[in-house]
Amino acid sequence: MGAVASFPGVLSPGQRCTPLRQLSPPAAARCPLSPGLFRFSYASGSAVGPGCAVLDEAFQRYRALIFGAARSAGSKQPWRKPCTELSVLVSTPGCDGFPSLNSNESYKLHISRDSLLLYADAVWGALRGLETFSQLVGRDEDGMYYVNETEIVDSPRFPHRGLLLDTSRHYLPLKAILQTLDVMAYNKLNVFHWHIVDDPSFPYESFTFPELSKQGAFNAMTHVYTAGDVQAVIEYARLRGIRVIAEFDTPGHTQSWGPGAPDLLTPCYLGKDPSGTYGPINPILKSTYQFVTSLFQEVGAVFPDYFLHLGGDEVDFTCWKSNPQIRAFMEEMGFGDDYTKLESFYIQRLLDIVSSLGKGYVVWQEVFDNRVKVRPDTIIHVWKNSPPYKEEMANVTKAGYRALLSAPWYLNRISYGQDWMAAYQVEPLDFTGSPEQKALVIGGEACMWGEYVDVTNLAPRLWPRAGAVAERLWSDATVRNLQDAYRRLASFRCELLRRGVQAQPLFVGYCDHEFDGV
Repeated sequence: MGAVASFPGVLSPGQRCTPLRQLSPPAAARCPLSPGLFRFSYASGSAVGPGCAVLDEAFQRYRALIFGAARSAGSKQPWRKPCTELSVLVSTPGCDGFPSLNSNESYKLHISRDSLLLYADAVWGALRGLETFSQLVGRDEDGMYYVNETEIVDSPRFPHRGLLLDTSRHYLPLKAILQTLDVMAYNKLNVFHWHIVDDPSFPYESFTFPELSKQGAFNAMTHVYTAGDVQAVIEYARLRGIRVIAEFDTPGHTQSWGPGAPDLLTPCYLGKDPSGTYGPINPILKSTYQFVTSLFQEVGAVFPDYFLHLGGDEVDFTCWKSNPQIRAFMEEMGFGDDYTKLESFYIQRLLDIVSSLGKGYVVWQEVFDNRVKVRPDTIIHVWKNSPPYKEEMANVTKAGYRALLSAPWYLNRISYGQDWMAAYQVEPLDFTGSPEQKALVIGGEACMWGEYVDVTNLAPRLWPRAGAVAERLWSDATVRNLQDAYRRLASFRCELLRRGVQAQPLFVGYCDHEFDGV
């Protein structure tokens, strides 16, 4: 890749987007911007133009982000004729589709006193370039807006740069999810991994099985995501170049499914009698697979991304072991006492169902660890540290599967001090393996699990810490200097405050625009 623009793209206005940053370029290298005159436009020859919703809305959004309510900078005139237009040239047609794992996010940004030009192969790269441009705009001591002359050639290191939100352990209002998508775009993160349901609650309103949320949500009236809410999230994300990958984790993590789906979960036993409690999904019933087929037919149609996340982690075998019908099935199948074989039996049938629906899938690493037969294009999501995640990454890629890394990026885990540094210093390819193995690592995700996180502390716990992960996944592996990263991340945190994001401080200091949204 070329020049690095990051958190990602997080630079103070005087810095050039290269590894070596010129902190204070001479005033002659500045191009004044007038809020009253400046506009974004489509360049002559662009394959997309007015009517392209992705860029039409981005032009409005970034104009507001850069200038706010400003109309002019008072009576003081710019020191020379202002730059009035950033022309955007996209070489490939296409505005109505969704971003994908193969989307081209590269861009080139040319800023001089004669012209401002953003070039991208696809609209998704244009979005990343507009974000970089917005972070390059500064204001001088007289309040004048300016941007420094520069040339940037930029592209991401990894194609999958994600953030997981857990909306089961605490319900997150739609507004909080949309605001998170905004800040993801500021950080050039491009995958929203929506861990939408889990043991505690089932807030997804299914039109195929409406009782799931009626019986499984914390509150079936207020703590649910309607079909309209889900579509709003998907479209809001699309307009920011963000994919939405939904996770419906089975056979474990399904306690909230039980009340709305009788006979789906396994009855647990105490001795010869049912205990009245339930365990994972019952893998031995034909009705289970009929239910799963119908549910994932719906989910596959609602969520347009090619990939679904199917979970497959942390299956507790205790209930299965207690159930006499399960034990008889184990004996009939020749599984002995190895309940990982029963888990594999279920997972393999689930994967076949999802494959038949024309979808790809991501699974947590236990599916790989338990030797479940999966398709060659399966993505294995590495989250555990036992064995050490570097060993797991080596094993997964040695077996020929693509890998996603999250193990060192559980941002719900907090500690006193600057814990962003540990996240920043992770190197996803630091494991023993061939170049071919390293090429199978498609990126990673920061995870925000919800045991202790709801709308009151989501934003400050996420930001700017998730920016450290975003840079690691966007920027070149050589961009590793902690002091430089601290300066840029602290500056970016101030920019987030100016944009209305309640981002927590990195350390002692202040921002010119403190957060005033309380």
